[in-house]
Formats: sequence, C-alpha cells, structure tokens
Amino acid sequence: MTTHTKSRAVRLLVEERRRRILELLDGQERATVEELAARFRVTAVTIRGDLDALADAGSLVRSHGGALKRLEQQDVPIAVKETLDHAEKVRIGHVAARLIRDDETIILDSGTTTAEIARQLKALKLTSLTVITNALNIAVELASSPHVRVIMIGGMLRQLSSSTVGPQAEQMLRGLYADRLFLGVDGLDPEGGLSTHDVLEAQLNALMIKVSREVTVVADSSKFFRRTLSSIAGLHDVHRIITDDKVDQQIVASLRARSLEVMVV
Repeated sequence: MTTHTKSRAVRLLVEERRRRILELLDGQERATVEELAARFRVTAVTIRGDLDALADAGSLVRSHGGALKRLEQQDVPIAVKETLDHAEKVRIGHVAARLIRDDETIILDSGTTTAEIARQLKALKLTSLTVITNALNIAVELASSPHVRVIMIGGMLRQLSSSTVGPQAEQMLRGLYADRLFLGVDGLDPEGGLSTHDVLEAQLNALMIKVSREVTVVADSSKFFRRTLSSIAGLHDVHRIITDDKVDQQIVASLRARSLEVMVV
C-alpha cells in the first residue's frame, strides 16, 4: 500500500468515526469522552480531537467531559448550560467583574456566564455594591456576601433558567436604575442583534437595557452568528462585548469598526 493510499484510508476512518459519533448523539443527545473511546476503541485524546473538530464545524456542542447534540432553536436547562464552554465563561466572568466599582448598582441577567461574574464578585475588595437580578442562582450565590445588597426581581418563575420573568418582574424593574448591565444571550448576530429563546425573558432583557447606563454583553464564542426565537435588541444598544479567544477575528474587527468595544479573553 502506498503512502497516499494509507493516508486516504486513515482519513476515511476518521470521517467514518466522526459520522458515527453524530449519529450516536442524534439518538441519545449526549455522550462522554470515556463512552466514545470505549465504543470506537481509540484513546480519549483521539475522541477529544474528534469532538473539538465537530464542535468547530458546528455539528455538536462541546461540554465538560463529552458532547451534546446541537439544539439550535431549543433552550436547555441551566444545569446543562453550566457544563458548556465552562473555562471560557470563567475567563469572561473574571474580566467582567473587574469592571465593577464601589458604590455602583449593577444588573446581572440570568445565565451561566453572569453567574460566573457573581462568583467573582465575592473575591473583589469592594465595600458596597447593589446587585439587581432576576436569577435565583445568582441571588443565592451573593446572599452571604456582606458588602453586596441584592435586589431580587419578583415575577413568574421560569424553571428552565431558574429566573423570574413576566409583567410583575417588568413592573418592579421600571422603578429601578443601574450603572451597569451584564447581559447573557443565547444568540449574537451582527445583523440580527441579540436574542434569547424565551419571549418573556427577551422582554425583560430589553427593559434591563433601557434602565442601565452601560450595557456589557457577556457571550462565549459559540453564541456568535446565532439567532434564536426572541429578539432582545440591536447591537447599537450595546457598549461592550466580552467573549473568548475562539471568536472569529473578522467579526471582532467588524464590531470594533462600529465603535463597539470588544474584549477577547
């Protein structure tokens, strides 16, 4: 067998394995690296390479220790979201938290990236901070911080995201004002703007933007070029975007050309 033939055979084996990984995910929606390595009789390193390549191609969602079937137009529970792009969210949360100053009032929207900001806040040497949030997990995270006053927005509980939404939440928010909003999104499209899966969540997010002096979107690179069900706002309403270093550099340049501050971490 010639070198060219051997190379082609290896390439076909790789492509066939990756195709079968996608077929497996299509049926059971998630799989671990260990499970896939055992099934295909290859090393965990090989499987991680397969999953990374498929994730880069947009064929699946990479999670901690494995992969999930990509669900473009469906929301997933917050416990699942916490495992997705976790390292990137930690870096984003760390940088975002360093923007906050003493005596400010900030809004933390519900989401796993904003939850990372809340965790980072506990380590900051601030003497006084007010945090407005509609996220139960964020309120609990900050409840034991003596320097943080938490204002929890009431309303209807959205169990999938552990957040409150609806007319009651909007009515309470209308009477408040914030120096900064940190907004997590499910989709960030250069033309379509910001979006999320839930209509009521989108309406509350839009109001958060209106009552805030400065808007920072915190979104890992997987959110770019995605449009989900409900529009929140256009990018003209945003002052800053914080994302990770996997983001396409052309879109970064395009956003900066619009006078948007983009922080890549």
